[in-house]
Amino acid sequence: MTIAPAAAEPAYSKQFSTCMDKSGGVTGAMLDCSEAEIKLQDMRPNGNYNKLMASLSSARKTQLLDAQRSWIKFLDANCKFYVDPDGGTMARVEDAGCVLDATASRANALEQFGH
Repeated sequence: MTIAPAAAEPAYSKQFSTCMDKSGGVTGAMLDCSEAEIKLQDMRPNGNYNKLMASLSSARKTQLLDAQRSWIKFLDANCKFYVDPDGGTMARVEDAGCVLDATASRANALEQFGH
């Protein structure tokens, strides 16, 4: 029996924390911080995904590819919901937070599969 890895809490870079502290709660600055961290976090699952793919059989590669496509579809649909048209500028911050949390969590999960 194989047990799926537990979804670990997302871990963000020190630069992200520093950037958010310096943002002063200004939406544009917070979004800039989030966008930079999303780019950084997005490199993690891509690297972990590629490393994992290289170690799998053909059938398992197909399963992982299907799972990754489903995850991306879920991410897009789920985080799009956070952008409430009546939510003002903070809705964009919530959307960015959703993408950031999900991306970091997925990177952690893919990393765990590789061990």
